[in-house]
Amino acid sequence: MTRTAEPRRAPVRPKRRSGLARWAGDTGWRHLMVVLVLVFALVPIVYVVSAAFNPNGTLSTTSLLPSSFGLDNFERLFTEPNVPFWHWFGNSLMIAVPAAFVSIFISSLAAYAFSRFRFKGRRPMLLFLLLIQMFPAFLAVVALYLIFGTIGDFYPVAGLNSKLGLMLVYMGGALGVSTWLMKGFFDTIPKELDEAATIDGASHAQIFFGMILPLAAPIIAISGILAFVGTMNDFILASLFLTDRSEMTLAVGLKTLVAEHSPASYFGLFAAGTLITSVLTVTVFMSLQRYIVSGLTGGAVKG
Repeated sequence: MTRTAEPRRAPVRPKRRSGLARWAGDTGWRHLMVVLVLVFALVPIVYVVSAAFNPNGTLSTTSLLPSSFGLDNFERLFTEPNVPFWHWFGNSLMIAVPAAFVSIFISSLAAYAFSRFRFKGRRPMLLFLLLIQMFPAFLAVVALYLIFGTIGDFYPVAGLNSKLGLMLVYMGGALGVSTWLMKGFFDTIPKELDEAATIDGASHAQIFFGMILPLAAPIIAISGILAFVGTMNDFILASLFLTDRSEMTLAVGLKTLVAEHSPASYFGLFAAGTLITSVLTVTVFMSLQRYIVSGLTGGAVKG
């Protein structure tokens, strides 16, 4: 009995999508997400800029695209006696710059020790530093308030309502993440350089300050940026520690200014002060931009 051959079935070809559908499925949704993110990020900035240059300086008359522009808010910000803008700005710099410098210096020493030396308890210490970074700083607000309140009873210069006390809090908060970033970057620097310098008679201090720190400039820059910007923009801890008007930072001072007076009428001053503060932050980022990518990627290579 002969079997008849079954006819071959032609392969089913998928329907070709049109050019618009193919673009929407491949890359169009990515463009849509980018537009949404840009709108979400830029609308508040545009609104603050509009309020800063709004001559009326009130919340009710502020819109996303103002009908007129003026420098009245900036003039009031610098001339009104009840708005010590430059004093608050100076307080922020007096706290942020030393806190960032000292925390980066201590973090670099600790990172060099963790990277180059082997000692008992090294790994548990590194894990402990990583563990404490999982908890946000505001969880320790009550404990910090009680601790520095007690310290202020014996040493008022380092207690509550003092720049030094707040500076110590900021330095402790930045040590963990900076140490981890720097330690990862130091691991990428060949140890043969240390060994060659040791053979030539260099000490550990000479190796660290003369060789390691110049090579670690990218990670030092990015760690300094993170510490400085985080300190300048902080409001929660600064509002807890600094209650005297003359000791306030810029963030606390501007918020207090709006809270003491009518928020609607002083919103323009608040926006103008915020805009001037952001100029400093953007300037720091732009001046150290070439270090940001190399510092973050280098610090994340090894742990």
